Amino acid sequence: MSEYEKFRRECATEIAQMGDDGELALATRAWMDRANRAKYSYHFEWMGRPIIQYPQDILAVQEIIWSVKPDLIIETGIAHGGSLIFSASMLELNAISGGPKDAEVLGIDIDIRAHNRAAVEAHPMARRISMIEGSSVAPEVIAAVRAKAAGKRSVLVMLDSNHTHDHVIAELDAFAHLATVGSYCIVFDTVIEDMPADAFADRPWGRGNNAKTAVFEFLEQHPEFEIDKSIQNKLLVTVAPDGYLKRGR
Repeated sequence: MSEYEKFRRECATEIAQMGDDGELALATRAWMDRANRAKYSYHFEWMGRPIIQYPQDILAVQEIIWSVKPDLIIETGIAHGGSLIFSASMLELNAISGGPKDAEVLGIDIDIRAHNRAAVEAHPMARRISMIEGSSVAPEVIAAVRAKAAGKRSVLVMLDSNHTHDHVIAELDAFAHLATVGSYCIVFDTVIEDMPADAFADRPWGRGNNAKTAVFEFLEQHPEFEIDKSIQNKLLVTVAPDGYLKRGR
């Protein structure tokens, strides 16, 4: 066994212990609730564009992209475009390190604002990015995404648009199986189920109606996916607890 393999085994043991630490979980939850009052996740950028993610999840997605080496990443929800830029930059790094040379990221959003589209299209990473404007659960959009994924060797899916139960379950039904075996369908903002009941008074989602409730319903019918608990146990602070779904078959 190499020294690296020994190190990884030690880390796996420590990560499992963190996942079993109830006091640590409570402390993490309290910190997140306090930080989210200041819109913590809104304050980070990737290569000049707001990414609206926790740094911890950004790092986890980087590890996944390096591991599965996708030739296509599908993202629902674009906002300012930072996540598209991040994914494209990771694919660029993969390409110069022996990964797929023509890998790309496809973003879908019901409303791509003109200034955000212009900023993405002007970015140095733009050559790896394409976008579709429309509802991610509209039949014509689903058909276009599936056509884009046809014949791809490795596909990673990330869902981060409307966080209501019905919308996320529809996205999962439409796109989860585009994730190739060994890759992931990542469902963001499952943390809504764990947050204070009044945290989203101005939104159509909340406790009992969110991405996590959709994940649990989806998994009841799709045992080929399982929650990769090692990721959330490692991150502790994550917007996607129970949302890193790995496809096993």
